[in-house]
Amino acid sequence: MRFVRSLALAAVFAWPATLPSAHPHVFIDTKLRVMVGDDGTFEGVEVQWTYDDFYSLLLLTDYGLDQDGDGQLTPSELKRLDGFDLQWIPGFEGDSYALRNGTPVTLGKPQGRGVSVDAGRITTVHFRPAEGRAEGLVLKAYDPTFYTAYDLIAPVAVDGPCNAAIQRADLDAAYTLVEELLYATPAAEVEDTFPEVGEAFADTVTLSCSG
Repeated sequence: MRFVRSLALAAVFAWPATLPSAHPHVFIDTKLRVMVGDDGTFEGVEVQWTYDDFYSLLLLTDYGLDQDGDGQLTPSELKRLDGFDLQWIPGFEGDSYALRNGTPVTLGKPQGRGVSVDAGRITTVHFRPAEGRAEGLVLKAYDPTFYTAYDLIAPVAVDGPCNAAIQRADLDAAYTLVEELLYATPAAEVEDTFPEVGEAFADTVTLSCSG
């Protein structure tokens, strides 16, 4: 997570308990909608992030919102919150990745598509434009540093003549990788040099197209 405010970034979770360095810190339910033209062109992907209860609470507190504590925001409060997670630092890839034949596909700058709050949980939507053919395209949502854990919510929607198949991550293999890498890291350096294992926990979305 490479954006937003200081108070929210101070939150520390310990999940699962076997990870001594308290990673990840933030949990996000993720939904994807892939846009494909009639000619099979990959036009971009819409990304929906729903933040966990505690991180949402920290954000609302940091922004001074939801003063009555009912878990809902007024239109003016939503306007203040809109776009908070699109203030990306240089080099941040948005934790959304696309590949074609193993080669990275550039996703454009995020275009905000709104924010909502339901039962205290914040949901934001943004769109990443792209180009090229959609057939065989692979999409993943993950934070390389595993500071943030993204849970891909099925199904992946596709607007256009393609279908999306999800291959779930091998979590046993992912945790084994973490343990092996942490074992090789001095305990005093774990938090500062936590291995980039996020991709190992990522589900893989593959597009197949007709015609």
